[in-house]
Amino acid sequence: MKKREFICIMMAITMMLTGASCGSADTRESYNGDNAMKAADAPAEKSEGTAAMEKSDGAAAAAEAAEDHEAPATADAITADGEKKSLAKSDAAMADEASPDGMAEGFGAGEMTLDGVAGITAEGETGAAPTAAAAAADGTDGAERDETKTDEPEPEPEPDPKDLPEAGQLTAGEWNDNDNWGFFTNLVNAGTISFPAFGLDPTDRTAVTVKDNDGKPVVNAKVVLKNGSKDVWQAVTDKSGNAYLFGEGNSVTVTSEGKSQDYELNSKEKDEQGNSTGGTAAELTFDGGSKLFSNAEVMFIVDTTGSMGDELLFLQSDFSAITREVGTDGIKYAVTFYRDEEDDYVTKHTGFTDDVKSVQSTLNKETADGGGDYPEAVAQVLKETITEGEWSEDSVKIAFLIFDAPPHEGTEDELLKAAKAAGEKGIRIVPIVSSGSDRETELFARSLAVMSGGTYVFLTDDSGIGGSHLEPIIGDYEVEKLYDIIVRVIGQYKQ
Repeated sequence: MKKREFICIMMAITMMLTGASCGSADTRESYNGDNAMKAADAPAEKSEGTAAMEKSDGAAAAAEAAEDHEAPATADAITADGEKKSLAKSDAAMADEASPDGMAEGFGAGEMTLDGVAGITAEGETGAAPTAAAAAADGTDGAERDETKTDEPEPEPEPDPKDLPEAGQLTAGEWNDNDNWGFFTNLVNAGTISFPAFGLDPTDRTAVTVKDNDGKPVVNAKVVLKNGSKDVWQAVTDKSGNAYLFGEGNSVTVTSEGKSQDYELNSKEKDEQGNSTGGTAAELTFDGGSKLFSNAEVMFIVDTTGSMGDELLFLQSDFSAITREVGTDGIKYAVTFYRDEEDDYVTKHTGFTDDVKSVQSTLNKETADGGGDYPEAVAQVLKETITEGEWSEDSVKIAFLIFDAPPHEGTEDELLKAAKAAGEKGIRIVPIVSSGSDRETELFARSLAVMSGGTYVFLTDDSGIGGSHLEPIIGDYEVEKLYDIIVRVIGQYKQ
């Protein structure tokens, strides 16, 4: 600061002490910050003389403090919670402001202030100095800010669960062909849909309901469809006592809790064209008892090729929420990923566990990539998870197959083995068909669901997420959140 500027400063102070006018009216009104705060609380009416005297006294005190450096000027700032906070410059801060020749420095951009008195810049212009209240809000407590100190941002609070995005934005529909068998049969007989689909033909169905002598469902009973002495198909009754068997047969054997019973079946009815009129349905009374399974195993089999980004993200986002809704008491989860030959991997597995965090961590590490041609390694993953997979004997078993592309041609035998294994082990396959699938993929998925006693799920365009979704050839259905359907389906199969 030049000497003439310092003299100008002292002249300005002298003029203020003597009540003389210097500068604009706005500059004169910029005075000690604590007086500004107190003025807001003081009575509205003051005489002009009283106000002038307060200004003069404040300026004199400021000048004396700046000149002698004896006691730091203080100010009381009112904080946001209404309490007063004492603001004072430290001795170190006061020392920093004085240069060897007694001139104040370190005010940034060449400014010099005297505890609330109007700042005078190097250009000789005056500007309003920060008030004590502003200093308090800035965290400086009235002292000059240490330029070497960086303000660390306060950690963000944990989000309130009610403020989180709603779980499960993908929309879907559900259709159970076993529950709508007449509708399904009419579609087949009219030629609207046709089978086999990749070697699976669900049209020749035998549906049995097994009940005890009191009319209660016999749950988890093994039911075998026989053609003479040959075993044709096996299934496990659900909690309603229903089992679905496929192929030509003339009798069934029911086994539960160490007891077996044989039943003859009526010949299957066909129309004049030789088409099945709906297969065979029989209600069987079993003399033995049954046992409920308190445990459950839930597997998510996920196509992770490049087109499945939205579906993978859904599972990554909502898996933990699904487990919280369904519960983990007696329930174990597993995830399996698959792609295709010449990708980074063909299949990738985790075992069943009740450690939800571990499964979530595995999901979060996965990406959607690869693929190339349209068909994917569906037969391979079903072989490893269903035909050869290790499932507990005494558990409810559910496998969600989330995919958008069909199996490769030439894998029909492997797919049929997987469908048979699912029936024999009581694994309910729930296909979830995603965007970009074709009609053949739909019929393949519906066949898997029918033949395993599962249900068919398909994504819809209602969410506006991802590509276009094929409208299935079914009856009326309700559009729901995929999240809700998964939770509901698990609840329906639990015992």
